Amino acid sequence: MANHQLFRSLRGAFIPKATARNDAGGVAYELSAKAALARVAMTGCLTTTYYVSAETQLERVLELAAKVDTDFLAKTALHARQRGFMKDLPALLCAVLATRDLDRLAEVFPHVIDNGRMLRTFVQILRSGVTGRKSLGSAPRRLVREWLERATDRQLLHASVGNDPSLADIVKMVHPRPSTQSREAFYGWLIGRSYDVELLPENIRHFEDWKRSRRGELPDVPFQMLTALELGPCEWSEIAENASWQTVRMNLNTFARHGVFEDREMVKRLARKLANAEAVRRARVFPYQLMVAFLHAGNEVPHRLREALQDAMEVALENVPTIRGSVVVCPDVSGSMQCAATGVRKGATSKVRCVDIAGLVAAAFLRKNRSARVLPFERDVVEVPLNPRDTVLTNAQRLAAVGGGGTNVSAPLRWLNQRGEAPDLVVFVSDNESWMDARRAGYGTGMLAEWQKLKRRNSQAKLVCIDLVPNTTAQAPDGQDILNVGGFSDHVFEVIAAFAASGSEISPWIQAIESQALNPRLKTA
Repeated sequence: MANHQLFRSLRGAFIPKATARNDAGGVAYELSAKAALARVAMTGCLTTTYYVSAETQLERVLELAAKVDTDFLAKTALHARQRGFMKDLPALLCAVLATRDLDRLAEVFPHVIDNGRMLRTFVQILRSGVTGRKSLGSAPRRLVREWLERATDRQLLHASVGNDPSLADIVKMVHPRPSTQSREAFYGWLIGRSYDVELLPENIRHFEDWKRSRRGELPDVPFQMLTALELGPCEWSEIAENASWQTVRMNLNTFARHGVFEDREMVKRLARKLANAEAVRRARVFPYQLMVAFLHAGNEVPHRLREALQDAMEVALENVPTIRGSVVVCPDVSGSMQCAATGVRKGATSKVRCVDIAGLVAAAFLRKNRSARVLPFERDVVEVPLNPRDTVLTNAQRLAAVGGGGTNVSAPLRWLNQRGEAPDLVVFVSDNESWMDARRAGYGTGMLAEWQKLKRRNSQAKLVCIDLVPNTTAQAPDGQDILNVGGFSDHVFEVIAAFAASGSEISPWIQAIESQALNPRLKTA
């Protein structure tokens, strides 16, 4: 009889061999260039993460961009901006297009570079030289001029807030031709040249008059232009009442410090604004942004406003699907998940950690699927009691408070196999950096081995792996029963629901990008 120990491994012979190593050193499967670019476009912030530096991320993006055709490159930039609400990566991909295909750049530019912040980022990246050119060039210069010509006075005024480069710097670079006397006066005011005060847009004239007199109502300008001045409680209250939904969410502690919440009627009005469902949808708010606002609201922020944030969370998570059959959600609570979700950047590191998002996704699924099982894991599954009737934020906090060990993404599947369970859908939320279950070179990953065991008991089971960091590898390759998703927004829930209902050999993520129209109708603000 042949050596039993030697040939026992043949039980896993049909598991595809791992083709790469992840950033933690564990075996993994290399994603295709398209899948990898889509992943980094939906998750990358070009900042240092737990395992990878910002410089390495940039190198990877540029390498991947060089491997795909310009149609896919343009569609990825469009998808990452419009569906993923990303900023730096779509601007970077547009800068790459400026060196490869100016026709494709012209098609997507107005839809990707859709506000002043995006315009400044695009110009900054292009002039840095990282994509192969250090000047704008005639075609990008024309696109920037056209952006300025299309922009309303209000859009330009909002675009004027920010530096490196500032809007004034950009105007000096591209020399736009003002189509009206009012726009000519605005450019003069912006770049410090002579202008006719009477021809300025009304809100700017009001702003200049108010700066001198400090009388009357506050001018209708971006609040950052006002907060640079010395203001009293009345002015701050007026700013809060007139502020956009996102501005209110981001400045609750600031408003509290300046006495805005001493007015109970003002608290009621701001609470109604934060909880307004249509306002939440228009703001395109990430659920984790609401989590940040809730967790970091100081004691001076009234309870009514905290409740309004929880109401807004319910709206932001309204796309969470109700899945037929049994569901298991596996949030990664290992040590590397303590890293900031958007990476580490000096002076601008996000308070939101990857583990916070993992907890949020798990709690959201539990809210809509009351019978779902939640299996937090690090080196092993961690028991955390959760009540489906508790708020999403409450359960998310409980999950984020545990863990800290090594990463073993196969642990929940092994836990299910040991108990003979075979759910219909298993959802992982992780940084994908599994290393504790690393197998010998030439073998498949521990996750895929455990998944195939589970599939023997339920051939219809499906696996979804949500990756929160810009990886180019996966622990289980895409297939009819396996879906790898990059990033987290409300769109992720739509993709999961569609996959759970059908399944496809082609990644729905890639399908969504490739089906994107390159020249969609231009939205007007």
